[in-house]
Amino acid sequence: YLIARQIMTPTSFGQYGHYRGDALEEIAAPEPGWAGKKACLECHSDHVNKLAKGEHKDLACEGCHGMARTHAADPDVKLDKPKFGACVRCHEASPARPAWLHQINSRKHYTGQKCTECHLPHQPNEVP
Repeated sequence: YLIARQIMTPTSFGQYGHYRGDALEEIAAPEPGWAGKKACLECHSDHVNKLAKGEHKDLACEGCHGMARTHAADPDVKLDKPKFGACVRCHEASPARPAWLHQINSRKHYTGQKCTECHLPHQPNEVP
């Protein structure tokens, strides 16, 4: 056991406590995929300004549209349009959610069309 432990234990183990010291560099190495709301504002100021006036003002664009770092670097890279699940992820009725958050029972509320046919996602209280 002692020989196997000596051979298999990484050299950086215990460098900063009871884990591998190299783990910090490995965790920090990948390029982040998020661009941030400021990156969206550069080209999509009209949408960001609409969002700032609506109930979704505190949400990040990438919360619905997905990671946008590659899109921010190259606008020809298209983001996916949010699907039905994007709305339901936050608005499906759950006793764990705060009472102030508008909640629906999607099985009763959903009539077959997309959420965006009845609701504007950047200003959900307005009718399209």
